[in-house]
Amino acid sequence: MTSASEADWRLFRGDGVPRDVILPSAPPWRRFSPTPAVRPELPYLIQPEHADIVNAALHLRRPLLVTGPAGTGKSSLARAVAHELRLGGLLRWSINSRSTVREALYQYDAIGRLRETTLSRDRGEREPSIGTFIRLGPLGSALVPSASPRALLIDEMDKGDVDLPNDLLTVFEEGYFDIPELTRLPEDMADIEVRTADHRGSVMVHQGRVQCAEFPVVVITSNGEREFPPAFLRRCVRLALPVPDEARLRAIVTAHLGEDALRDADDLIEAFLRRRAPGELATDQLLNAVFLRNGGIDLDAEGLLDAVLHQLTGAL
Repeated sequence: MTSASEADWRLFRGDGVPRDVILPSAPPWRRFSPTPAVRPELPYLIQPEHADIVNAALHLRRPLLVTGPAGTGKSSLARAVAHELRLGGLLRWSINSRSTVREALYQYDAIGRLRETTLSRDRGEREPSIGTFIRLGPLGSALVPSASPRALLIDEMDKGDVDLPNDLLTVFEEGYFDIPELTRLPEDMADIEVRTADHRGSVMVHQGRVQCAEFPVVVITSNGEREFPPAFLRRCVRLALPVPDEARLRAIVTAHLGEDALRDADDLIEAFLRRRAPGELATDQLLNAVFLRNGGIDLDAEGLLDAVLHQLTGAL
């Protein structure tokens, strides 16, 4: 098999000349499928003592608060749990400074409803159901009653507003929420069909209340940028993921790229460990470097290794 170096791995040359190229296979972690169920699930390596903490959260039906530096596998842990326990597609709520619990529970398009209702009346047609304009968010979808719990990732909680953790307490404790736009409806409209966040279709909401039968498997990630209120911490099981050492890095490379990938990776692992000391690096950056090396890419080319193993903090 001709390596990328022998065939000139530089697909783009910057010379303005169009050419037909065949893109090489993507790394395993960058392969996608229109059908999530057939997307390959990458292996997740976890120490037994850390897996025990995950199991404690599962048994207690409590949210798992996972902390650790970037690249330690916090978000991947949620996908691994959902995959191993066959909990269906992972619901994800990515937190930013404007995130609110209300939007994570449901969204109501009042303007769209007013517009469509007016148009229907003008055409002499039946008004659309209010449920057409309500869509459950990731948290709301996770609380929909089902035979088995759903898995929800609340990613980077420390990026949210300072009051966000406390705003979640009632939902975490009670396992339900009300949709005021539906609770106000007359008795003959007690059952309304609304859409869910994961495009699976719709669910029936009775008298405006969504009440889980099984509390969802909730994984909350944090980079440790700020402390959370004691009341919030008391309701979570905490797991601190450490930075992988050399032995664990080698195991991760083997799990994702195979045993052969380690043959020419000693210098890359050494460079990764050396660069990680003064600044943060993520494990997937090492995987990127090893994948390129495995494909025959010349990582000694000027600036290429620096581009792959760049620090995640500080000025660019």
